[in-house]
Amino acid sequence: MLFKLSFKNMKKSIKDYGIYFLTLVLGVAIFYMFNSLDSQEAMLKVSTSQRQIIQLMIEMLAYVSVFVAVILGLLIVYANNFLINRRKREFGIYMTLGMGKRQISKIILLETIFVGMISLVIGLVIGIFASQFMSIFVSKLFEADMSKFEFVFSKTACVKTCVYFAIMYVAVMVFNTFTISRYKLINLLNSAKKNEKIKMKNPVLSILVFLGATILLGFAYWKVTIDAHNLNSGDKILQVILMGIVGTVLVFWSLSGFILRIVQSMKKTYLKDTNMFVLRQINNKINTTIVSMSVICLMLFMTMTILSSSLALRNTMQRDLLEMTPVDLNLYKTAYLPEKTTNRSGKEIIYTEAQRQDSRVSIQHTLESNGFDMNLLKDVEEIPIYTDKNLTWEKFFGAKIEKIKAKFPYLQYNTPEELIKISDYNRIAKLYGNQEYELKENEYVMLCDFDSQEEIRNEVLKDGNYPLEIAGKTYIAKYQECKSGFVVMSTSHTNTGIILVPDSCNLTDEMAEMYFLAANYNAVTEEEKAEIEKIFTGKEESTILNNVYEKGLQLDGLSKISIIEASVGLATMITFIAIYLGIIFLIASSAILALKQLTESSDNKQRYTILRKIGCDEKMIHMALFRQIGIFFGMPLILATIHSVFGIQYALSVLSGVASTKDLLPSVIATVVVMGMIYGAYFMATYLGSKNIIKEENF
Repeated sequence: MLFKLSFKNMKKSIKDYGIYFLTLVLGVAIFYMFNSLDSQEAMLKVSTSQRQIIQLMIEMLAYVSVFVAVILGLLIVYANNFLINRRKREFGIYMTLGMGKRQISKIILLETIFVGMISLVIGLVIGIFASQFMSIFVSKLFEADMSKFEFVFSKTACVKTCVYFAIMYVAVMVFNTFTISRYKLINLLNSAKKNEKIKMKNPVLSILVFLGATILLGFAYWKVTIDAHNLNSGDKILQVILMGIVGTVLVFWSLSGFILRIVQSMKKTYLKDTNMFVLRQINNKINTTIVSMSVICLMLFMTMTILSSSLALRNTMQRDLLEMTPVDLNLYKTAYLPEKTTNRSGKEIIYTEAQRQDSRVSIQHTLESNGFDMNLLKDVEEIPIYTDKNLTWEKFFGAKIEKIKAKFPYLQYNTPEELIKISDYNRIAKLYGNQEYELKENEYVMLCDFDSQEEIRNEVLKDGNYPLEIAGKTYIAKYQECKSGFVVMSTSHTNTGIILVPDSCNLTDEMAEMYFLAANYNAVTEEEKAEIEKIFTGKEESTILNNVYEKGLQLDGLSKISIIEASVGLATMITFIAIYLGIIFLIASSAILALKQLTESSDNKQRYTILRKIGCDEKMIHMALFRQIGIFFGMPLILATIHSVFGIQYALSVLSGVASTKDLLPSVIATVVVMGMIYGAYFMATYLGSKNIIKEENF
């Protein structure tokens, strides 16, 4: 009997289970999709280093999935609590007919199992098919070969999903049993007649609190944008986070105290159609859901910030890689080593005679003397890079050093400026396809493309003809700003400063800091390039760099292939995990808000009945419901959007030189699309569910 009753109850209450069912299915599908990488990566044709990054990402996803499971578990318990509260009167009638609490718990237990099994099966089916698109997405992120693509089922992900959700359902069952055991018959039968006591707040106090919250949030926004460079410790960042949380709570606390009063003063608006009813409903809801609205707002903020920032990071790194890796190989070694020196920690370093002799010859000579065939390279350009011990960053900043130190206290101001002769740089620039420059005998050019460093250097150069003493002679700046350019390849724009000087500048051999070589592999196909690549970066002990190290010599470098693989892997891992967390936060916040609205619609069913009795037609009632739910969904979204405008700016400032605001618009558009689909789906499901609830007759 209990089995039949549970099954019939589930079919009868299918509209009540809509949001619950949607949340479970999405949770299962997404959980499976993001945990099925273990089987997907097997068919991706990637390099060894990329495969290692994918394995690391899989390991990290395992830990992230535990966190996600906790969020989904709490969400399921919350959603299930809504369903129980929705059916209090039904349970009361069961008890009057002689049914005990244990039997009611068994009914709920069976219903939970039915819904759980159905949602688990449907979620897994959706997840299995959606994971095939995930494979294509991952291959695009890693720029992998998908020629071996085939339909893949991940047994590990399936088992993990079933186990995790089984644990969640057990927790729900325990919670249901505990909840039912606390109910009293009189409370169950009168649940529909109970109303929350609404305490009207003093409007003057509410306005003062709102102004205080606005000031607090404004100060937090200022700290993460204009004053972001001073957020250099965890304690200071935590203070700003607490300001944001407190400010958000105070905004929602104060809104219920004066919004109604303000609109009441606008008689034409307040008395139009069902606006009076809608505003009263919204005022009461905000008054009783301050904490939940604040949590939803903060979760939406995290979703927007995480998704937008991570996608911007990915787009920037992809764009920069094409620009910052113009050749196949960079090699460099220290020039003119002394007998001994002292490192930054004060430790004395003594160099051997072989090291000192090798530091006085070119990189090409070092390669050839260690058995490397130079015919494997083409377009070879080698230049010296100089330093002047009397010209440091502190000397360059000159009279503005104190102002800059106050703004950037942790820069190494004793770092010597790098100097390159103009003809040497132009050879590298021509090979890279970058802009070449011309100089008069008394001019110099500052090259810098690292955002924060470029900003403070431009502050110095903007005064015009800024003089510098280099190698005993005074030179003036040709431009009043830094120019774009670089020598060493990188994943992004990381050149903190290179000074180009005329060829006549008295830079001696002893002033050479390093020798730098740029070249392409003398190969046509990618396979041929990969073979040459192994000579420099392969794991075999016979690589040229290993041969040099065995002799105690100093030679290092990086290749286009290794930079791209490392960069793509890092960006992909960050993006992948960010998307995972962002979607889960979005589902959780949307589901909580939806369930809140359904609860309110159920509790306020009698009020909509009164609207019908006083002459409102169904169209007016549905429009009132639509506006009410729209405003309630919109309020946390609007404040979260304001938060995210400043949060994203701070995230990009932290990632300065790696992520750029130039790539923010496509990322924001992608975030809006994802949020629109999921948030919009929950909004429509909530509206349709609420419309069905207020149509129902009293049980």
